[in-house]
Amino acid sequence: MTIPVGPYSPAVRVGDWLVCSGQVGIRPGPDGPVLAEGGLVGQTRQALANVGDLLAGHGLAWADVVKATVFLLDMGEYASFNELYLEVLGSHRPARSLVAVAALPLGAVVEIEVWACRPAPSGGM
Repeated sequence: MTIPVGPYSPAVRVGDWLVCSGQVGIRPGPDGPVLAEGGLVGQTRQALANVGDLLAGHGLAWADVVKATVFLLDMGEYASFNELYLEVLGSHRPARSLVAVAALPLGAVVEIEVWACRPAPSGGM
């Protein structure tokens, strides 16, 4: 699920590249998007699922991700985040930056953006 919380596109395809805007751990709620429950664990799982959905919507998968940038509210959660990240990525190791930030949209504790690359369909050539 990708719900923009500002004036931007969730993803932009440029040739072989898909650039995905940062995804926080939001899910649909009765009155609009809400943060997933469970703090870092719940929000990270939801953010990873949101990124996965965004990739899938463009015919891509986590295996196509070549760069991830993670924004984390509390660097003390670094090891916990890595465990959750590995649950999804397995042995795939894209380049990654992880930075601590003072705040994130909607009061989120984590945000994940990715760049993926795979040749666009050639139209049968």
